[in-house]
Amino acid sequence: MPALPDLRAGILDAWRTNNRVTTELIQRLPPALWDLSVPDVPRRTIRAIAAHLHNSRCSWIRTLGREHGIPTPARVDQRGVPPRQLVAALKRSSAGMEALLQLGLDSEGNVPPSKGYVWRNLSLDVAHVLTYFVAHEAHHRGQLVMVARQTGYRLPNEVTGKLWWWKPEKSSVSKPAVKRARSLSGKDL
Repeated sequence: MPALPDLRAGILDAWRTNNRVTTELIQRLPPALWDLSVPDVPRRTIRAIAAHLHNSRCSWIRTLGREHGIPTPARVDQRGVPPRQLVAALKRSSAGMEALLQLGLDSEGNVPPSKGYVWRNLSLDVAHVLTYFVAHEAHHRGQLVMVARQTGYRLPNEVTGKLWWWKPEKSSVSKPAVKRARSLSGKDL
């Protein structure tokens, strides 16, 4: 029987691909869409959904990673964050998510338990953690496209087509994920 491949790099590449797809969608949303309300939910805008992606990552990094030394990025204002600031914030929270996955990979494939994790509805093995986060972001990417369509703005094919570009980019030789997460801000994210 052939030896099983080391899936560590694949786990991290899959997260990076997910982040790239999310970030590229955010970058390509037309400015006119950012303050559109979700039909029948006037307080929820495209901007708020987009900001939720980053803020949700921050909450999970704080909950699962803080006591293991992974710095929590600053949240963004869901009502006023400009697109460029959100893209920069997504870069920081992606580094934190990568550090969380790396922590799990370095801990025999499981993110170590933390006192802050009381929900306990998510299995902490790295495969489930990655799947949960990717599914969450895919759900909200779909929401962004759907709300645009419902409000009369059909996104161009060059925007929606990128949602399905899941070929990983070439991996670069990088610092360990925790160090990378810390280096993005200088101190705390």
